[in-house]
Amino acid sequence: MQVQDGRVQVASMRDRCSEAEWQARVDLAACYRLIDLYGMADMMANHISMRVPGEEAFLINPYGMMYEEITASCLIKVDHAGTILASPDFGALGYGINKAGYVIHSAVHEARPEVACVIHTHSWASMAVSALDCGLLPITQTAMRFLKVGYHEYQGVVLDTKEQASLIEDLGQGEALILRNHGVLTVGRTVGEAFNWMHRLELACRAQLGAMACGVPLRPVPAPVLEETWNQYQPGTRRPYGVMEWPALRRKLDRLDPSYAL
Repeated sequence: MQVQDGRVQVASMRDRCSEAEWQARVDLAACYRLIDLYGMADMMANHISMRVPGEEAFLINPYGMMYEEITASCLIKVDHAGTILASPDFGALGYGINKAGYVIHSAVHEARPEVACVIHTHSWASMAVSALDCGLLPITQTAMRFLKVGYHEYQGVVLDTKEQASLIEDLGQGEALILRNHGVLTVGRTVGEAFNWMHRLELACRAQLGAMACGVPLRPVPAPVLEETWNQYQPGTRRPYGVMEWPALRRKLDRLDPSYAL
């Protein structure tokens, strides 16, 4: 490993993994870059993971690299027990994985085999909403998509595997979870789907905080309309999220900085 022109450079992992894993690596690296691009990164904290197709393992970021510098080759492959299966040579830096990231992501990947991607963020907007007793309010069309979002009570920094059971129970079969006094988490059957859920959840949080900051009464929406709108966002009523958006987002990154795919 070397640092050149301000970039951490590691040997390519492409010849050390299957084609399916390499595609997962490229998509996951793209997701890290996009979370940073859309203002949802917290320096090197937080995590996004991607299931390795056909394996009981997932890819996650090396703890010590910023989201904006994540590449396909720098990602670390770990199994559900926390054993590192594959990692590039980080030299003297010796990057590994963050324990809190492993505890959260391994729990979801093991309990929800249909989930390919898990995104966890600490954006200012999601942290603020997570600390509000009212939680996320269905006051915008975007927020109505999360009418039945789950909530997970704060139990401290997620370092104890004992918390995994309650985390999974609170997520249930949903796509989004608000971690009280902490942040948010979304999941998807594809990376594009997980990113779509997170992007919309972030917008809903920002819109709510903006409306509340005006200091005037919020306009409620009748319960039947909320239910109907929520239902229109559910599987079976529309195409899967991310199908159209993800290729366009990848093209956006290719124009800005294609180094994520290295």
